[in-house]
Amino acid sequence: MGRVSTSPRRFGVALAALTVLLGSGCTGAPERPRTGPSAGSPSPSSAAPSASTGPVPAPSGEPGARATALAGRLSDEDLVGQVLMPYAYGSSATKVSAGSAAGNRAMAGVDTPAEMVARYRLGGVILVGFSADDPTSSNQATTNVDNPKQVRELTTGLREAAGRLPAGDAPFLIGTDQEYGVVTRLTNGVTPLPSALAAGAAGRPELTEAAWRAAGAELAAVGINLDFAPVADVLATRSTVIGSRSFGADPQRAAPQVAGAVRGLQSAGVAASVKHFPGHGLSPDDSHTELPVVPQSRAVLDRTAFPPFRAGIDAGAMAVMSAHLDVTAVDPGTPATFSHKLLTDVLRGQLGFQGVVITDGMNMAPAKRWSPGEAAVRALKAGNDLILMTPNLTQAYDGLLAALRDGSLPRARLVDAVTRVLTMKFKLAGRPTPAMSTLEAPAHRQAAAALAAAAVTQLRGACGAPVRGPVTVTSSGGRDRTRAALAEALTAAGVEVVPAGGTVVHLVGYGDGAGDLRADAAVTVAMDTPYVLAGTKSPTLYATYSSTRASMTALAAVLAGKARPAGRSPVPVSGLPASTCAG
Repeated sequence: MGRVSTSPRRFGVALAALTVLLGSGCTGAPERPRTGPSAGSPSPSSAAPSASTGPVPAPSGEPGARATALAGRLSDEDLVGQVLMPYAYGSSATKVSAGSAAGNRAMAGVDTPAEMVARYRLGGVILVGFSADDPTSSNQATTNVDNPKQVRELTTGLREAAGRLPAGDAPFLIGTDQEYGVVTRLTNGVTPLPSALAAGAAGRPELTEAAWRAAGAELAAVGINLDFAPVADVLATRSTVIGSRSFGADPQRAAPQVAGAVRGLQSAGVAASVKHFPGHGLSPDDSHTELPVVPQSRAVLDRTAFPPFRAGIDAGAMAVMSAHLDVTAVDPGTPATFSHKLLTDVLRGQLGFQGVVITDGMNMAPAKRWSPGEAAVRALKAGNDLILMTPNLTQAYDGLLAALRDGSLPRARLVDAVTRVLTMKFKLAGRPTPAMSTLEAPAHRQAAAALAAAAVTQLRGACGAPVRGPVTVTSSGGRDRTRAALAEALTAAGVEVVPAGGTVVHLVGYGDGAGDLRADAAVTVAMDTPYVLAGTKSPTLYATYSSTRASMTALAAVLAGKARPAGRSPVPVSGLPASTCAG
């Protein structure tokens, strides 16, 4: 596939000038056409859904010029809708359960996702879902993701609803958090990649790019065109909420991995959103439930936190996600999501980012210190362009519209935000949707397998020495499927596997601690962050950083003596080397 245009800097200077003109009401500027209710009309919270006048024809030309022209033709109501990206209840755009309808009515006064898109003139929707091992599950109020066929039908229905709106000529944004590893929304029927930490251990950006290109093609096949990934956070602390979602603790090694993931996704027609700016890995606390403090100096931020974000920006990332973090060296007491100093002065002014800035979930605790309407206005004024996952869409929409009309939200700032969003959309336009047969294609499985194989790391024991059979595979609780996958892969590699009594290979994973280790294990394997390995006496230690079938197959090849563990731990583990395999 050819590459989409991935340089969000190209239109920066012209965009700034044009949006000032559009927002200033200067002499000779054409009057804004009204395609929605008049300024005195009731807002969607009190009015029946208005009939759309249909799409405003989008001009031809490069994406920035098309976006500027279209933004200049949209009504206040449509401008506000373009900066909102909520979640919705239901696995279908038009047919939902009674419970899902009740959830949508409570949040937005409508029954279905399609009605939500139409009523609020939305710029996009995020698909959500969670699993037991997901550290972000606390703000996932529903799930839209069951299987690829269902997701494709849902995204098709959402786009049909959006296509009838005045901004309908610009592709509708449908995003999700498909990071791979513990935060993976679509898990069935797609090619699973190893975690970001596994890619960091492999240290081969070309493999990362190939794997994420495969991932992008599969996301595009089910109708998703924005991925809230990759994670650019440097794992400077032992953060459990970031953990294996990060490429590692070394910013210079993490940076090319972020760039590779961005290039891979966007070459497949899916916008990448690097996150969580300015760096969630610098605090061990969880911004879903509290406001983490980032106490490091500005010099440390420049040296440690920012390089992977710079790499993602330089690779052409279309979006950056802001984080709910208190960065004391820049704007103490203000969450970064609401900090003009961090988002406008640092991210745009100093790092040079000119693409779309997206809030982290506005239903997370630090953002809920304000009402949904006030929080949305504050976030937009700080420099965000898309408001993600507001807890009440009606209140957020009404708050933005009221602030626009009373002047507390400058029109130029809203037009600027909408122009950036539309520019990203037009960059994504014109790409054919891949066939569903793209899912789990042999080339995609091969790309994932190559990355998983390069990640396997030996942290104790003779490099690459085969395990002495017969082997018994054990694991901490709840990992029966992974244990079975390793046993099957070992058998295929020629290693005898027995139910009990053999050489014990013990698996530990996400959330496990010292109590999940096995004292008699000859081999202990960490399938998430490898910190737990510091507490085991096993003579042989490995890390795969991932529990996918590809990772277990790669591990089996190493245990059988048929492959060399080439990975290096991307985070320091107390008392252990990065690898016992030199070179």
